[in-house]
Amino acid sequence: MANPANRHIAVSFEFFPPADDAGEARLWETINQLAPLEPEFLSVTYGAGGSTQVHTDRIVRRILKETRQCPTAHLTCVGQSRAEVLERARNWWKAGVRSILALRGDPPKGEHTFQPHPDGFQHAAELVGALKEIAPFTIGVGGYPEVHPCSPSEAADTENLKRKVDAGADRIITQYFFETADFLRFRDRCARAGIRVPIIPGVMPIFNFTKVQRFSQGCGAKIPQWLADRFDGLDADPETRALVAASVASEQCNHLIAEGVRHFHFYTLNRYRLTYAVCRAIGVAPAVTAKAA
Repeated sequence: MANPANRHIAVSFEFFPPADDAGEARLWETINQLAPLEPEFLSVTYGAGGSTQVHTDRIVRRILKETRQCPTAHLTCVGQSRAEVLERARNWWKAGVRSILALRGDPPKGEHTFQPHPDGFQHAAELVGALKEIAPFTIGVGGYPEVHPCSPSEAADTENLKRKVDAGADRIITQYFFETADFLRFRDRCARAGIRVPIIPGVMPIFNFTKVQRFSQGCGAKIPQWLADRFDGLDADPETRALVAASVASEQCNHLIAEGVRHFHFYTLNRYRLTYAVCRAIGVAPAVTAKAA
């Protein structure tokens, strides 16, 4: 029986394919530790340019085989023909995958602009439409509260998102952000554009501030000065840093809950402690199994 405390807030978690055996062990420990929170789904990423797609496929299939969780497989337009992409999707459907996150994808390492495969999809909206034709997947797409770094304008970014929804996307999962007001403005912008599917905010608990700064430069998420100030001087103090990180993410989520948000997507970086702490802080508790009499 589920604990009433977590009924009104849904969560989902994102993971990346690990590079070695130690990382593999940490990934499965994280999945197992977060499982009692009953996530809506677990998303598994590709590397830039689709470089880890074989590992993504293996992890998605293992989630299906060994857990009761619902995997959401990432699928991108990068480096593959239309036939190759859709063949992978068909194989996933046959294996039991029912949820996909359809993305244009990042350029391969060393490249700075997206170049479509000669026989591939030109953009995510095309990919979404094709996926809907082959099977009734639940399809998520990416959204950018601070505008995609490659987009020429806020209006163009919103129009592109609307095309993805019109092509059949069922939900939007946003890039992480730290200014709650940016998400609220994004949500309002989507509403004005006629976008009616659920918008799930992405939350990044800050395990390592320096790494998050580096990630943010690549994805266009800004680091506010107030956030830098909170982590200033904590490089050699991991315990305080973790407390501050949990506090920052919990404050953000509680603010969003007050604004009507009921689902959060956590970028876990394959570590469970911070994400678990934040979930507990916002009222998402482990499921309670009824004891036998």
